[in-house]
Amino acid sequence: MKLYNMPSSGNSYKVRLLLAFLEQNYERVDVEYLTDALDQAKASGALPFGKAPVLHLDDGRVLPESNAILNFLGQGTRFIPADPFVRAQMLSWMFWEQNQHEGVIAVRAALRNYPHRAAQATPERMADLLVSGNALLKIMDDHLARHDWLAGDAISLADICLYAYTHTAESRGGYDLAPFPALRGWLARIATLPGYIGLDD
Repeated sequence: MKLYNMPSSGNSYKVRLLLAFLEQNYERVDVEYLTDALDQAKASGALPFGKAPVLHLDDGRVLPESNAILNFLGQGTRFIPADPFVRAQMLSWMFWEQNQHEGVIAVRAALRNYPHRAAQATPERMADLLVSGNALLKIMDDHLARHDWLAGDAISLADICLYAYTHTAESRGGYDLAPFPALRGWLARIATLPGYIGLDD
């Protein structure tokens, strides 16, 4: 397999993290923002939606979108719950990550860390993202105060999916995670699992 990967992106990182947990070999092609490699990948058609990550299979099939890739790679593994309801709970968190969490937590981090996004980081927008992000982090913290994992009694794709941008919410996004002890405990549990890799590993 070949993974077109944006090193600084949480969406790419979540795929790398699952591959590490699965001890799966693959070829990695880095396509960071504002690089020739990204321009070339787009021009070649390697990125169907114009962005990474994209998984290229050995048989020629191509799969974009991080959570779709997680679902494909997770089939038949411990990361997809066997129980239909718990599996649906996992998917609900993954949908929430894309339509709620990422658009706030990841965006605030991008505005703070990517020079080409700096002009969009107005004080008003950053303040709004801080308030909205804290509300989203509280939703996770409230759930994790009652459960070790997001769906069921074990780690699932939901945890990998939401870990990606949450674990850098403080360092990259400027959020304070001190008010969210259950969330911080969950982050620590994931970081101690065998096979774990960090964003920059």
